[in-house]
Amino acid sequence: MGFFDRLWPRKPARPDPQTEQTRALADRLTELSPPLKLARDWRARLTPALAQSLSYVSDVVRTLPPAHEASAANWLADPYIHAFFAAPDEIAHVLSRSAELHAWFESHPLANETYAVLGMAMSERRSFGVAQHGDQVHADVAQTTLSFDDHQVRVCGETEADLRALIVQRVVEQIALEGLAQISADETRRDALEQERALLRTRLQLLTRHGAGTHRMVGERAVADAAELARLEALIAANEQALAALGLKTDALEHELSVICEVLAHPAQHANVEMRQLRLSPMNVLIEPGVAETGGVSGAPIVVPLAHIPASPAGVRAFSLVRFARKDLQPLPRVLDEDSRFVI
Repeated sequence: MGFFDRLWPRKPARPDPQTEQTRALADRLTELSPPLKLARDWRARLTPALAQSLSYVSDVVRTLPPAHEASAANWLADPYIHAFFAAPDEIAHVLSRSAELHAWFESHPLANETYAVLGMAMSERRSFGVAQHGDQVHADVAQTTLSFDDHQVRVCGETEADLRALIVQRVVEQIALEGLAQISADETRRDALEQERALLRTRLQLLTRHGAGTHRMVGERAVADAAELARLEALIAANEQALAALGLKTDALEHELSVICEVLAHPAQHANVEMRQLRLSPMNVLIEPGVAETGGVSGAPIVVPLAHIPASPAGVRAFSLVRFARKDLQPLPRVLDEDSRFVI
């Protein structure tokens, strides 16, 4: 270290948030909203927020359980696949309904298998059943049974690493879309406020022409008009304040970029994953924590990721990473034909 370095030590260099991944995602966001490129220093301002979302989502995806082989042969051996599907023959039939899965195999003719995200609706049903404790069998025991349905496969990858990278990209894009949705809501609200302002000012002009304020200072009509005038002025003031909070239309680009950056900087508010630890019996009956595996009570522990997306109409969805072989893929037309017989 030199003499001047000892007198004025240099600050350690901060890591550059502009990586190949953040640059690619920034370009992707400008495809979703092209006007972003017109905002001042859009890439430099967007990159730190993108880096925060990428770091958060990457940490979450890293904790996901490994992919499970989705096949009839693995149904008994794998407690995850056993829990997700009611019978071994159901696995290929249900997954083959996915048009995205067929499209992926068509675009990868040399691939023998794919890694995919299996999304499901998880429901809990309370009932009474029979349970054995020690040597005694008890009837009418309160039980919770889990069921998984509405199986969906939308995202596929060549390897598990590729799939995890795709999940990170999709989730970050979804968070950015939440920002775009907020912008759209702001613009809709601006239009509604401007229409409301025009109506309020028209009513105010009509009321003023009737003489409110200079009207005869006696009689119920004058008092009523004065009260209505005060109410309209208060509504107009509130309307102007709400419009001012949305900013000027000339600042729309700056506002749009600021909103997206704010949303990306707080990813946990818009998408998070809960790792729910469960112990299920072979009949998918939930075994409560603390219940010993004795007297016929046994169960396989599994960890089910639950995706919480506040803006999604589905609310919470269970999902798992799976590996599916091409040889198990059933023809899509035949699957659709079989199901169509039950459609009225």
